[in-house]
Amino acid sequence: MIARHWKGWTKRENADAYEELLREKVLPDLRKDSDYRGGYVFRSDGQEETEFVVVNFFDSIEAVRRFAGDNYTVATFEPEAKLLLSRIEPSAMHYEVRVSPATYDRRQ
Repeated sequence: MIARHWKGWTKRENADAYEELLREKVLPDLRKDSDYRGGYVFRSDGQEETEFVVVNFFDSIEAVRRFAGDNYTVATFEPEAKLLLSRIEPSAMHYEVRVSPATYDRRQ
């Protein structure tokens, strides 16, 4: 499994709208891909801006390519997101998931 990690920031007044966009459009659209395994959105409100960390899980790097294109390390986002984000991390990072709750016995 591959974890795709990306960060972006909004002005505080745009944070709720961006979170709603992720929850109501972006993540549901990703769920339509059978190789998508879910994701997390982390939010940290600062004094003037809000940081978002988005981690999505895919079965393989090929599945990531289908989502993001051949140049899959470039961050991708909806046109609506561009209006809400004040700055972005231009690249997405990709990690092979080596340990997860599904891979170990929690009773140990």
